[in-house]
Amino acid sequence: MTSKIPPANGKISIAPSILSADLWQLGEEVRRVENAGADWLHVDIMDGHFVPNLSFGPALVRSLKGKTNLPLDVHLMVEHPAQFIKPFAQAGADLLTIHLEAQDDVCETFQQIRALGVKTGVSIKPDTDVAALKPVLEQVDLILVMSVYPGFGGQSFLPCSPERIKQVRQLITASQRNIWLEVDGGINAQTAPQVIAAGADALVAGNAIFSAKDPAGALNQIRQAS
Repeated sequence: MTSKIPPANGKISIAPSILSADLWQLGEEVRRVENAGADWLHVDIMDGHFVPNLSFGPALVRSLKGKTNLPLDVHLMVEHPAQFIKPFAQAGADLLTIHLEAQDDVCETFQQIRALGVKTGVSIKPDTDVAALKPVLEQVDLILVMSVYPGFGGQSFLPCSPERIKQVRQLITASQRNIWLEVDGGINAQTAPQVIAAGADALVAGNAIFSAKDPAGALNQIRQAS
């Protein structure tokens, strides 16, 4: 399997989160955002333990693969990601992001992800020290900074986030590696300028895109922040 997620290239990529889509019309919703110019499709996976909510499984990712040209950016908000790597990779994930705070050995889990030809991502919650990312910088293709507490869509952007994004960008720059810096939580036309100015180059947006009457216009408003 070859991942469709490209190396970080300095351009802004936007990944609409299907957590905010109308699941009754998911196929049509995905077509709408793809035609509107989305770059990736963000899929939030929750196990009811790591976060107090449940969402999707590998079957949903499998149903999307081949139906859309968008790379599938899968965020595993789960206590034991090692159990989920193979099922989601086989289902068609292009990138698998696990949490630094998960209970499994993250370095071993990254090795499992790479062995399956999938790009690796690591995410941190808003109260996790950014410095904790240093040991894994050589093993990841993407760092996801949560700008809300994970578990539910539609939350408000946390004001502390831009400073944390700046700190992560400094770590990436010092590493001299092409690592995507993704931000998820409360992203819209008002908050996007802050996160882009702080150094983010991949933005997850849910309600701001899927709830818009004009998804292309919503995507352009976010992109214009750069």
